[in-house]
Amino acid sequence: MKNRLLALVEEGQIKATTSYTVKDEKSGETRTLKRDIAAFEIGDTVDVSQRILEGAKERVQVFSGVVISRRGEGVNEMFTVRRIVQSEGVERTFPLHSPKIARLEVRRTGTVRRAKLYYLRDRVGKATRLRERKVKEEAPAPSTNGPSTPSAGGGTAAKRTSSKARK
Repeated sequence: MKNRLLALVEEGQIKATTSYTVKDEKSGETRTLKRDIAAFEIGDTVDVSQRILEGAKERVQVFSGVVISRRGEGVNEMFTVRRIVQSEGVERTFPLHSPKIARLEVRRTGTVRRAKLYYLRDRVGKATRLRERKVKEEAPAPSTNGPSTPSAGGGTAAKRTSSKARK
């Protein structure tokens, strides 16, 4: 499935639209994939804006919380968001390419060392906080003023010889 998508992109058949249709070769179904999905990872705090139909009216409801898992691939990719409401943990699983998701916004990035954060279910209060992931900045360019090695006068070898001379 992924190789076919890559081939379509390279051939220019997929245009810069918000979604595109892919035919699944195994089941024969055609499905729609979204293109404008925010890049998020496990541990990020996200706002998921979901379209809700109430009679003839449509409104957007925001569910914000920490992404604790991500599974599947392609059209079947899903992610689970957890938040605390009135001292009770609430988890919702969303299909990533669902047309009911109006917008996905990353509010805070978190650094984790696990693919699934199910251990947060057992934690209460401040123990559920995650460290924030720092954005990698570009390294400063090396200066061209001189050699990058320390000079002989300031190195450790010069200090050793001076201490021997004192004895």
